[in-house]
Amino acid sequence: MTFMNPVCHITFDAHDPYAIAEFWSALTGYKVSKEDAPGDDEVLIESDQPGVPGLLFIRVPEGKSVKNRIHLDIQPPNGTRDAEVERLAELGAKIISDQRKAEGLGWVVMADPEGNEFCVERSAMERGLV
Repeated sequence: MTFMNPVCHITFDAHDPYAIAEFWSALTGYKVSKEDAPGDDEVLIESDQPGVPGLLFIRVPEGKSVKNRIHLDIQPPNGTRDAEVERLAELGAKIISDQRKAEGLGWVVMADPEGNEFCVERSAMERGLV
């Protein structure tokens, strides 16, 4: 029996779906769908790995007005949490809350260029998992 992940996409509201999809593509390494282009009302980015939900960005007229009720926790695939925070800041993310501890534990709450929050945690290497 083959397991099918019931989560197809994780959807974000966006003012500029293509631009925010490009940000998340750079963050995750997922590829922007070949069917999507600047100016589209819906833009999808997908992982090369089967069963991994895509991220879908849909144009909405209203702005973000409250804290996200759901967010993604990002674990860098290589390198360190702190290097990833620096890289994402260079891509346009902003630090919202720095929860790093002196002994190296903790995380950083960031927001993408449209204000969607996400957390950056320590990498598997930093956790001693690889």
